Amino acid sequence: MTSLTPTIEELSVIRPLATFLSALCVALLAVSTAEAAPSANLDPENTLIMELKTGKVTIQLRPDIAPKHVERIKKLTREGFYNGIVFHRVISGFMAQTGDPTGTGSGGSKYPDVPAEFTPTPFERGTIGAARTANPDSANSQFFICFTHTPHLNGQYTVWGKVVDGMTHIDNVKKGEPGSGSVSNPDKIIKMSVMADGKS
Repeated sequence: MTSLTPTIEELSVIRPLATFLSALCVALLAVSTAEAAPSANLDPENTLIMELKTGKVTIQLRPDIAPKHVERIKKLTREGFYNGIVFHRVISGFMAQTGDPTGTGSGGSKYPDVPAEFTPTPFERGTIGAARTANPDSANSQFFICFTHTPHLNGQYTVWGKVVDGMTHIDNVKKGEPGSGSVSNPDKIIKMSVMADGKS
């Protein structure tokens, strides 16, 4: 009759395997929880969904530090302003800029410029800032998303949001020429919506 009791040699294989599988399950659960956390903790009224050709990007707005800019961005988003607008300036290792309906970098919306709302909030990977000219109070509709930590921008531009999911899609936006960042045949925002509106 065959014994069902494992031998010492078999136990030496089974126990490490069981330990490994247990650790793997814990790791997978942790990853799943981490991926689910951003959406679960977001305020739908202050969350944007940006749809690109490679997937969706979730943006957390910061009305606590830039209420006027957030109000403007949500207004334009709800009007469909950003749908189809290109990333006209994209510099590898720095940032991707969009929000200009002319695609030249000099355009804006029909509304007045927004006064600066500078704060000590650092520019890090995924941070979104309001683009402007040399005039601190010239931000309008354009914005940029940082690819990496960019401390030289701290306190010089208004931070109004941060990418909390889908940053890899921003990483994949077509890059521009070295230096100028000007992009030929640029990628575009397919659609942008406020999560609370249920259009994502």
